[in-house]
Amino acid sequence: MNHIQQYMSYCFITLALLCNLGCREDFVKVKGTKFELSGKPYYFLGTNFWYGINLASSGAGGDRARLKRELDRLQEMGVTNLRIMAGSEGPDSEPYRMSPSMQPAPGVYNPDILEGLDYLLAEMAQRKMKAVMCLNNFWNWSGGMGQYIVWSGAAKSIPYPPPHPGGDWQTYQEFVAKFYTNAKAMELFENHLRFIINRTNSLTKIPYKEDDTIMSWELANEPRGINEVSAYLNWIDKTSQLIKSLAPKQLVTTGSEGETSSPSAGTSTSRDHQFKSIDYVTFHLWVQNWGVYRPEDSENTYGASIDYALNYIWKHEVAAKKIGKPLVLEEFGISRDKNDYNFDSSTKIRDLYYQRIFSRIFVRASKKKSIISGTNFWAWGGEGRAAHPGNLWMVGDDFIGDPAHEAQGWYSVYDTDASTINIIKKYSKKINGLNR
Repeated sequence: MNHIQQYMSYCFITLALLCNLGCREDFVKVKGTKFELSGKPYYFLGTNFWYGINLASSGAGGDRARLKRELDRLQEMGVTNLRIMAGSEGPDSEPYRMSPSMQPAPGVYNPDILEGLDYLLAEMAQRKMKAVMCLNNFWNWSGGMGQYIVWSGAAKSIPYPPPHPGGDWQTYQEFVAKFYTNAKAMELFENHLRFIINRTNSLTKIPYKEDDTIMSWELANEPRGINEVSAYLNWIDKTSQLIKSLAPKQLVTTGSEGETSSPSAGTSTSRDHQFKSIDYVTFHLWVQNWGVYRPEDSENTYGASIDYALNYIWKHEVAAKKIGKPLVLEEFGISRDKNDYNFDSSTKIRDLYYQRIFSRIFVRASKKKSIISGTNFWAWGGEGRAAHPGNLWMVGDDFIGDPAHEAQGWYSVYDTDASTINIIKKYSKKINGLNR
């Protein structure tokens, strides 16, 4: 073999290796106050699919055939973005959480759930979907910050909030906020963060940090500062910088609710997203959870809920413009009519609500100077069904859109919800049409 042949052979092998490592440049990027994908604008209508890692498992609780059917349904609806969990903490004997967990003990991983995440990402890539990878949780339904505190040795157990008997929301939140000042708890989380970001997909052989299926890494689901605001802000800054150093090709965001309905949450949209290592702004909208909408009195509360929701979106536009970053409404939902948890009950009010929220997102995204770039509704339940509608999830039940600590059937959108699905299709087509 002459020198030219050797050189050409070397180049071919190198190119093959690079492509095997995911050399495509289809990463979602931020350009100014908008997202960009392959040199074009990137707007999306997506959903929350937090249980995807469990459904994709080849072990307990998994159903890969169902997973592929769900992804096919979502693709047919025009859904292009899934917000998923990229971590869950055990032990699996604890109540009110997704199970089996990815990390049943500190640094100990369930191989079935890990490979489930690999499988989910591989299947999403085939459908050209993008993933928002949520790494932690302020709330207990995946273990989250509270479990890291227990693992640190600072507490023997989590003071669970309602529906736990005697549970108190404020007590729980103040407990979890101690995470930001607990060096050992944060170290354990950072160990997980490094483990996941540095992982190589066992199926595609693509390192996660080189996988353009992953749009962004999210610090946590709905982190709140509560009474530790200074430490909370330091945590956002430090953790987002760490993620950026590990995965510079992918975006980073907070997973924050935004302003929320309560000043005691210790959150501020512009302040919490000000850091250079935070690429875009997130916010969540919950008119029912926050007591604005009452399904038992929809006639008198629905109108006020729409006014509240539209004003809430506008307030977050103003905040995001202040710091010059794209904005995503990554959670919103509403119950079935009369708060009925049965899968075949009426969704007339929910359909009206989805229509108004999607319409506002589309109209605002259409404006040349707008910063709204996407939305993920909460949540896709698909062909799953609540084993005991209105009650809590138990191991062995179908995974649907409602986490284990919430009444099953509350916010799930099922595959038989034809009217809701038609609205999702209508607006996914409109929003996807902006990607030119």
